[in-house]
Amino acid sequence: MDAPSVALYNQLKAAQPFFLLAGPNVIESEEHVMKMAKHIKAITTKLGVPLVFKSSFDKANRTSSKSFRGPGLEQGLKILEKVKAAYDLPVVTDVHESCQCEAVGRVADIIQIPAFLCRQTDLLVAAAKTGKIINIKKGQFCASSVMANSTEKIRLAGNQNVMVCERGTMFGYNDLIVDPRNFEWLREANCPVVADVTHALQQPAGKKLDGGGVASGGLRELIPCIARTAVAVGVDGIFMEVHDDPLNSPCDGPTQWPLRNLEELLEELIAIAGRNRSRST
Repeated sequence: MDAPSVALYNQLKAAQPFFLLAGPNVIESEEHVMKMAKHIKAITTKLGVPLVFKSSFDKANRTSSKSFRGPGLEQGLKILEKVKAAYDLPVVTDVHESCQCEAVGRVADIIQIPAFLCRQTDLLVAAAKTGKIINIKKGQFCASSVMANSTEKIRLAGNQNVMVCERGTMFGYNDLIVDPRNFEWLREANCPVVADVTHALQQPAGKKLDGGGVASGGLRELIPCIARTAVAVGVDGIFMEVHDDPLNSPCDGPTQWPLRNLEELLEELIAIAGRNRSRST
């Protein structure tokens, strides 16, 4: 096993009140990612929340072929490596193909499996063999019970450092709903449970584009509602995409939380978690 990964995994499992996976949806530029990492770290350090910085090098599952995807594997990993060195932060990023896992595992501390790919055995095994922590997002089409099978694939490949992430369930066309029961049911996977409070509010392919085509919309205003619910139930971690200018983000702007409001929201979530602990003691 990868010793630093085991240490980080144990640290995240023990995190109080919760750990945070946060950053912009996609790497837009080195300058932007470095700026976001600096500001998010300053906020979480002030509040005592363990942070893993998140950004994607390639958004391979965009709704439209015209959508911005990011800098790609090689350049994206170089930028994430600079974030780690400059701000002493662990990083999480996602993979879409088995052939990406080895390179990503040399940089990322957590490898994320996208929701659409949560059952892909070859991808799960390749990610597991890096020895890094694996965060598997529950498919929008899956019952929570499926995630016990997905985590088993990671463990059978020799990696015990796995977590699962709730990111909403399809509710008809172009909409998702968050079922709070899943935060409990995901415990059956016997690992930390993370709540993605931003992607869970997507409206997939629900936004018509000028000139034709569609893109994903979203309900940014409900992010605090879903986050409060998740923390009240008692999840281990919060996944939250954060941007300094969501309205002009090239990717998933409607479901990214404004950087200027991050500290206020985290303070509220910490207070909710604190009340939960006081009731249980």
